[in-house]
Amino acid sequence: MSVPATPRGAAAPPGQPRKAATAAWVGSALEYYDFFIYGSAAALIFPEVFFDESDPATATLLSLATFGVAYAARPVGALVLGHFGDKLGRKKIMVFTLMLMGLSTFLIGCLPTRAQVGTLAPVLLVLCRVLQGISAAGEQASANSMTLEHAPPGRRGFFTSFTLSGTQGGQLLATLVFIPIAALPEEQLLSWGWRVPFWLSVAVAVVGYVIRRKLDETPAFAQQAAEEGVVKLPLAVLLREHWADVLRVIAGALIASVSTIFTVWALAYATSDAVGMSRTAMLWVGALANVVALAAIPLWATLADRIGRRPVFLIGAAGSAVTMFLYLWAVSTGSYPLTFLTGILCFGVVYSAANGVWPAFYGEMFTTRVRLSGVAIGTQIGFAAAGFAVTFAARIAGPDGDDWSAVALFTAALCVPPVIAALSARETHRVPTEQLGERTTREAGQPEKVTA
Repeated sequence: MSVPATPRGAAAPPGQPRKAATAAWVGSALEYYDFFIYGSAAALIFPEVFFDESDPATATLLSLATFGVAYAARPVGALVLGHFGDKLGRKKIMVFTLMLMGLSTFLIGCLPTRAQVGTLAPVLLVLCRVLQGISAAGEQASANSMTLEHAPPGRRGFFTSFTLSGTQGGQLLATLVFIPIAALPEEQLLSWGWRVPFWLSVAVAVVGYVIRRKLDETPAFAQQAAEEGVVKLPLAVLLREHWADVLRVIAGALIASVSTIFTVWALAYATSDAVGMSRTAMLWVGALANVVALAAIPLWATLADRIGRRPVFLIGAAGSAVTMFLYLWAVSTGSYPLTFLTGILCFGVVYSAANGVWPAFYGEMFTTRVRLSGVAIGTQIGFAAAGFAVTFAARIAGPDGDDWSAVALFTAALCVPPVIAALSARETHRVPTEQLGERTTREAGQPEKVTA
């Protein structure tokens, strides 16, 4: 691999930090548009299209399980894409993951239904969902590494937060697309209407490719490759020198359970016969919460650049446990004003604290040579558990699916490991980029790197 040498500690070329942040934002928005339209469809459409309509409760449970399948595939994708991201560079993985997501999502829109091909329909659905999971496994880790390594000193939190702002933007876009789709007459919705958002992924792939192919590789990766060469087996180095931080990231990533419960289970619960709220209204709750999150995430990240990663992450993790309880209670009352208010507070404001800071918090735990692998593997194992949290919530909610308090307590319990992970982690917001992860290396008994 031929890369230009970069002076140690050199800053990114003028304009590159903004270009990297923009590429991360737009790419993540387009990528997670694909990922989250599946979540909306799994809650509202797929139980009737791909599963047995004679047993609605089981059909919903199986549909939500397919949502979790992608999270099970994520750790495998993280191992593979993390390996190549630390060997070939961040840019190549960012382009590949976007193209794979666009293709797999488009294919979902083309699938035959259960009425047409029987049990083959859900099998094909699961296969496409696995491809989505593999793609998502490398997307955030590569975008985080790209923005962190391009970011100027003292602003890594702000610039890396664009990856998660993009995720929220993609979720907002997916919700806005589904609002008019969900308002279609039932017959049109179930025959062709649900397919339209998935077909739009063709535009996702094209736009994402154009944006990301023009981005330069990061100075940190170029310097590492030129001076020391890339690591032959990043996973071996990662587990030898950074195993404790990988465990912290896994525990911290369980905070994503708040997102999956909010966007999928709560949506299915609110629109079920037990509560009877309208699909359109509940989709608007998610849309408005994401609008608020778009503003809150960079603000929380900016605060983290000033006071540190740990306190901001702790606010988000502990606060989400409380506000999710309030949100599910509000949904159970059937009150639209309460549901909108608590939904925006929980997902738009409080959860954004943890969501906005974790890209920098996790990425700063690792050295450049294993950063993408560390973030990808750690987050995707944690996200896998978060994905299946929806399925467990459906079981915990009882045969009628209306025990919201049990789901709230379950979600709160999943916020405890992130709190412990943050309390045990180092504070890194003032550590120079080229020195990140060095303490872990010294603790592992390796020679300390000498920096100029």
